[in-house]
Amino acid sequence: MNFLARRALHSLLLLVGASVLTFLLVRLAPGDYFESMRVNPQISNRAIASLRSEYGLDKPSPVLYWHWLKSVVKGEGGFSFVYNTAAVPILWPRVQNTLLLAGCATLLAWIIALPVGTLAAARIGSWTDLLASGTIALLLAVPELVLGLLLLLLAVHVGLPAGGMRSPLPAGTGIWNESKDIVGHMFLPALCLAAGLLPLLLSHVRASMREALQSPFVSAALGFGISFRRVLLRHALPAALNPLISLFGLSLGLLISSSLLVEAIFGWPGLGQLMLQAIASRDVFLVIDSTMLGTAFLIAGNFVADLLLYVSDPRIRVG
Repeated sequence: MNFLARRALHSLLLLVGASVLTFLLVRLAPGDYFESMRVNPQISNRAIASLRSEYGLDKPSPVLYWHWLKSVVKGEGGFSFVYNTAAVPILWPRVQNTLLLAGCATLLAWIIALPVGTLAAARIGSWTDLLASGTIALLLAVPELVLGLLLLLLAVHVGLPAGGMRSPLPAGTGIWNESKDIVGHMFLPALCLAAGLLPLLLSHVRASMREALQSPFVSAALGFGISFRRVLLRHALPAALNPLISLFGLSLGLLISSSLLVEAIFGWPGLGQLMLQAIASRDVFLVIDSTMLGTAFLIAGNFVADLLLYVSDPRIRVG
């Protein structure tokens, strides 16, 4: 348990440090929500100064940071000037949508990477190995923006939903039809996210399996007459799991924190799209909360990986 306690403390300190850095960077950026009102000649500078004072934006950064921390503890997360309400009720539905998209994209990427990477490692030089290498090279060469636009063109030609999360369905449609509608809207953005993660997963799965297959215990098992398939699944794959477990938690956190562009391309109403809107409108606390949630998901993914390693590897528990 000492290992998990150290990792939890490390995650907490990292989150606090990230919050301080994020707050300072946002505060150093020129202007805020009320500065945009200066273009309106009917609003005086005195009125703008009064509004900034009312919401505490004229206070020093340490004081404002302390007020923001207290609002986070209360479950408010600061105040959204655009929506004129606390930030958390606005963030929570968007967070659920982002988690749904990132979770499905992670599952899709692993479903592809694990069998393909394992077969590529087991059959070096085969068509599976060449397919894995070609896929890695192709996806690394195509930017995520270009891939998203190509998928949008595909959606237009094939007839798949090209934006948003839901279609306007008649009342009483039923949960099954509503779920199918959400899955149809989610397919392309999830595929785009999974494609961005796939090169990393394929290369790591293939490398881990190759290292495991070259181990002495695999040669010994094959020498005893155990079939290659059984050695591969019962011995080599478990031996290669430790680095892959770490990669699983990291991949989930990476997808959640990097979904901003994909959500903007496909109009998915998630945290990334909300962050872009908050940045454009200079909604300070909403920008800070969105950034911190992305950071928190990345840290949480690493902690989940540490937890899975603690369960699967007895050497960590003994240490």
